Amino acid sequence: MPELPEVETVKETLKKVLIGRKICKVKVYYPGIIANTKICDFEKNLMNQTIHDLQRRGKFLLFELDNYFLLSHLRMEGKYLFRKEEDPILKHEHVVFDLDKDEQLRYQDTRKFGKMYLFEKEEVWEKKPLKELGKEPWDPKLTPDYLKDILKNKKIPIKTALLDQSIIAGIGNIYADEILFLSQLNPFSRCCDLQKQDFKKIIQNTQEILKKAIVKGGTTIHSFESSEGVHGRFQQELFVHGMEVCKECKTDILKVFIGGRGTYYCPKCQKIRG
Repeated sequence: MPELPEVETVKETLKKVLIGRKICKVKVYYPGIIANTKICDFEKNLMNQTIHDLQRRGKFLLFELDNYFLLSHLRMEGKYLFRKEEDPILKHEHVVFDLDKDEQLRYQDTRKFGKMYLFEKEEVWEKKPLKELGKEPWDPKLTPDYLKDILKNKKIPIKTALLDQSIIAGIGNIYADEILFLSQLNPFSRCCDLQKQDFKKIIQNTQEILKKAIVKGGTTIHSFESSEGVHGRFQQELFVHGMEVCKECKTDILKVFIGGRGTYYCPKCQKIRG
């Protein structure tokens, strides 16, 4: 599933081509992708809108238009492709944006889990889903005190907390495992048993790992690619996720399930708290 570094890579890839382009027409072939408005309104309101900017909030892509923000969540396997108008529309290309210069931007999603939202500009930050998101990893307000205050009474595993987008926005399964490894925290450790120093390490390692992953174009896992010809190279840097042996101590990596998510950790390097 695309996480913050992958979405950031998609944003930067699309930004090079889309800024200043005009959406002439939109056709939705799979209605389930559109989350908060009628299909007819979605198609009508996007006509003749110019793309002024692309932003990211958590795992959401934000297309800034004349009068609207188009939000896109890629979920498992969503991706954007550029095609010519005469190219046949393939089975998994569910939303097609006719652009100027006889070009199309197509949203492809094999699993059909992705979602799009269309909001008027003045309301996008005050409504779900953006309203519910937590701090960005580089937000100055993301501090050890902030995390400790939110998590001090929670008995859930710290791995579960890192995946909660209302606490820190953008962290997914892969990077949560990596963050906890570098923080020397067992993923089963309860939030209420952690100390301020633990939360400081989490924040530092979150910022470091995500920054490195963005530079590498994210992590290509299974079928995810940010765009045609753009593959994530951060999988070469992973310490525990998907690994068999710990790179630090050569102990066998354990794979368990926490909250239904496959979780990798080193039982020697990551001792449980409490």
